Amino acid sequence: MRSRYTAYVRHDERHLLASWHPSTRPDAVEMGAERWLGLDVVDVVAGGPEDDEGVVAFEARVDELGQVATIRERSRFTRHRGRWVYVDAEPGSAAGRHQAS
Repeated sequence: MRSRYTAYVRHDERHLLASWHPSTRPDAVEMGAERWLGLDVVDVVAGGPEDDEGVVAFEARVDELGQVATIRERSRFTRHRGRWVYVDAEPGSAAGRHQAS
């Protein structure tokens, strides 16, 4: 999760795509002019050394042209060829952007 956040900060599309499960990976990741302000992991379910799946709930703050927003998501990860990869957001936890106050 943290490496993917760092990839967004650095606009590293290559790492984002490489860390995405092939069954859900898009052809490209749209990178804008946003400036990432921070990541808070708020919950972790499974994902340990003996697990093959896990969930990470996070909040990330982003500034898009002067508008600060918070993105909240529960991300599903799985092991694929020995590496943790992002699968998708848990149903009902859409990666919504909420304007910060």
